[in-house]
Amino acid sequence: MLSIRENNKYEEIVKNSKFISLLFRVQNIDEVNYYFEKVKEEYKDATHYCYGYVIDNIIKFSDDREPSKTAGPPILSQITGNNLNYTLIIVVRYFGGIKLGTGLLTRTYSKVAREVIKKENIISLIKGWDITIIFNYPDLSDIDYILKNSEITKKNFDEKITYHAKVSSNTLNKLSKYDTKINKEIYIEEIEKDQS
Repeated sequence: MLSIRENNKYEEIVKNSKFISLLFRVQNIDEVNYYFEKVKEEYKDATHYCYGYVIDNIIKFSDDREPSKTAGPPILSQITGNNLNYTLIIVVRYFGGIKLGTGLLTRTYSKVAREVIKKENIISLIKGWDITIIFNYPDLSDIDYILKNSEITKKNFDEKITYHAKVSSNTLNKLSKYDTKINKEIYIEEIEKDQS
């Protein structure tokens, strides 16, 4: 499964119309709504906010008052054409006073969606786990070593140490002797291949 590592932005002006293409990694609909509201707030006076996204089996797009199928489908086709999951593209358009016609409009939305997806930003995802691990201070160096290629999202140092992390199945197995609680199953970037 493929997704993107980082959010990205691309801009282009076509016949006085400004197109701003924004790429986001999203895990759920709440994150889609969050980014959509954020974009509408940042680009308040834009004419159109067209989008496409894929989150597992949820695949949606919107032309946002552009002529039918000239914006949403070309955006979405760039996501699906790159086999991306957990990906949202919002294209903001400021109308420049010159009508582009459906052909040029479709090509432009397709181009700005394609340009915002950089090949070097595409990553492989593997099944992983969002976990909480509680351990004693003498185990700190061992835990840090086991988690060296994992994303630690939060650390608490009290009587015992508590880490919240996103780990692969391989890493989860290595942590089995510690007090580890699985919060939920997630998809994480495939970076732990070289661990033995």
